Amino acid sequence: MPISPQAYRPEAKLLDLGDGFFDPVAPADFPETRLRFRNDRAAAQIGLDALTEDEWTRHFGRFEPLPGTLPQPFALRYHGHQFRNYNPDLGDGRGFTFAQMRDDRGRLMDLGTKGSGQTPWSRAGDGRLTLKGGVREILATEMLEALNVPTSRTLSLIETGEELQRGDEPSPTRSAVLVRLNHSHVRIGSFQRLAYHRDEAALRKLVGYTLRNLYDEDNDDPVRLLDLVVGRTARLAARYMAAGFVHGVLNSDNINVTGESFDYGPWRFAPTWDPAFTAAYFDHQGLYAFSRQPEAIHWDVMQLAVALRQIAESDPLVAALDQFGPRYQPEVTQAILWRLGVRPRDPDTDRDLVQATERALRTSGGGIDRFFFDAFGGELPGTYDEPWAEVRAALASYEPRKDRSHPYWSGEPCSMLIDEVEAIWAPIAEHDDWTALNAKVAVIRGMSQALAD
Repeated sequence: MPISPQAYRPEAKLLDLGDGFFDPVAPADFPETRLRFRNDRAAAQIGLDALTEDEWTRHFGRFEPLPGTLPQPFALRYHGHQFRNYNPDLGDGRGFTFAQMRDDRGRLMDLGTKGSGQTPWSRAGDGRLTLKGGVREILATEMLEALNVPTSRTLSLIETGEELQRGDEPSPTRSAVLVRLNHSHVRIGSFQRLAYHRDEAALRKLVGYTLRNLYDEDNDDPVRLLDLVVGRTARLAARYMAAGFVHGVLNSDNINVTGESFDYGPWRFAPTWDPAFTAAYFDHQGLYAFSRQPEAIHWDVMQLAVALRQIAESDPLVAALDQFGPRYQPEVTQAILWRLGVRPRDPDTDRDLVQATERALRTSGGGIDRFFFDAFGGELPGTYDEPWAEVRAALASYEPRKDRSHPYWSGEPCSMLIDEVEAIWAPIAEHDDWTALNAKVAVIRGMSQALAD
């Protein structure tokens, strides 16, 4: 197996938690494994980019164990609030964690699946993933990574040859198994489950595991953990807003403790700065609407504080939780300045620019991606008149953080609105033509290079 010993650093830290945190499972035996997407850029960061196609499909379609890591797949146990209603019957129902390793930054990473078969937590589900769902996750993760949002990455998508029945899309539809690379699958809901069962010993163990393995801190202080999670999730909320992204289902089982976005279902990018824009057709009350995402994530982190109350005093937990807002504000300022392509000046001036930008986007109804494309580097074209005068004046005092010499800036802004997602899927569904998807990924990665520091 062509794995570089310098780049491939396997781990099995999950086993330290013991079997009360997960269930050993077996992957589905799929009729076929046809490789559809292979992310060698991500694979290189964990030493797996030299795998042959046959090895790749054996590991990521048949789930042959990778050397030196977990001996078999494990379905994680967790609970969670779903649209503010507590559900104790959750857990990995169509996925599992099957490997851990260090990336090129030294972080502990998980390889997890989506669509790999039934587990004890599948309930009435078939444990499968539609091919369209896999394509949508590729597009979401590639776009978010390019826009500087901390996100899981889609490592692999393999078509599996089954016909699936789904009530919310034309059926039968094609099936797939997806592998994501994630900085932990430990969720807020993982702590909620232990609190629900009043298992203080297990709560302390999970706190220690998280601090040591995911934050590189040698302690087991639950208040310190909450403080770190508050900071990471405030950053996530801020970068969602700057990206114009709506996750759609910000339940507490979908928020991991490293503040890395993952598990993409009914996501959308907002075409305009519309506070009420929603991604999920079933979000009738707009609970997870575009402008309410910081509130939603803060509420989820509050549930972590409630769970940790069993092993820590209330006052320091409340004090840590109360820092979400004060941390979110500078994070959203920094995120929008990054997307504007300008260097920060001072907190008050920066905040004024961001507030002017949000007002102009909201009142003008202009496209989010178009504006940030045109404004990158700090100079608005002459076509931007009212209500952009305040933004233009504010930008005049800023220095660009990067020039516009990359070829991306000579074209059109890269967007990922729902109509284009459907247009990319249509030739796959009708003619098995993957050209549009591959071309879009190339354009997104070009944008990423143009935006990157």
